[in-house]
Amino acid sequence: MRWTFLTTPVLVVALVCPSALFAGPSTDTVAAPVFQEWQIWEVKTGRALSFEQLIGALEQLDVVYFGEEHHNQWHVEAARKILQTLLLQGLHPILALEMFGWDGQAAVDRYLADKEWGRDSFLKESHWEQSWGGAFGDYEPLVALARAQGLPVLALNPPKQLVRLVAKQGLAQALVDPEMERWGMKGEVLVDEPAYHDMIVKPLRQCHGGLSDHAYQRMYEASMFRDEGMAKTIAEALRRRSPGTTPDARTPNGPIISYTGGGHIQYRLPVPNRVLRRRKGAVKQATIYLTSFEPSRAEELRSLMQEDVADYLWLTPIGAQGAPKRCR
Repeated sequence: MRWTFLTTPVLVVALVCPSALFAGPSTDTVAAPVFQEWQIWEVKTGRALSFEQLIGALEQLDVVYFGEEHHNQWHVEAARKILQTLLLQGLHPILALEMFGWDGQAAVDRYLADKEWGRDSFLKESHWEQSWGGAFGDYEPLVALARAQGLPVLALNPPKQLVRLVAKQGLAQALVDPEMERWGMKGEVLVDEPAYHDMIVKPLRQCHGGLSDHAYQRMYEASMFRDEGMAKTIAEALRRRSPGTTPDARTPNGPIISYTGGGHIQYRLPVPNRVLRRRKGAVKQATIYLTSFEPSRAEELRSLMQEDVADYLWLTPIGAQGAPKRCR
């Protein structure tokens, strides 16, 4: 096992010393952004972009990370619109989904290729209930688009049994389990950055108060294991792509569109920075943080931008299940 501890969060300077949010002439006061549904904010400049401007910024990237509020149909729609637009421009991206585990990849591949294979059989063979649960219909528009257009889909998550093993035994003991070798995680580098630790553990203590330090550490290690596993999946997909070849109409030649919960992309710490490390910096990527717009959250949204939560902040309507619960 190799478990690396970094004493300084070298990749996330913005958490330590945020840069000025708004560019332009120096003035004593700067107007605060006025937020509305469906706005797309470029965080580094503090300016609202059109959808066309966003697409122009994304189409040359290797990876685009979407961070959603789970089961919000508008967030799924935002990602679907990006995929459709890239397709219209002649690009064939790869879709990577947190909702499927590695043990469901074979079923995902079959479902995409075999148009006669039934939905119920697919969900059973892909271990939907065990890996994710909830209504598959919430995420089906993304899978259906990939199936119709011949886009590859990556199952991002390590198998649930591996995550549970870490949560139960702790990371050090779990990594020597034979199942870890089977799934290629034995000997993997797991980077424990202080900033990442704080980002994970603080909300755990807020949302699940009263547990022991030992319990929080196990939950944290399970989170780190999942994020490292998802980063491994994306980094290996990037490695398999052959530069310099001429793709045909079905060959992926667009960015990997990674679709996960927002907690896996915040401040680029959970997955994006791990992909960057694995690729030794040789990857062009951007993060899009999707969040429900509520007028009462204006100050919180300003704080997210000042803290550099992502490269882009995309405001959407509240989902059918209502505004997400937030622990303070």
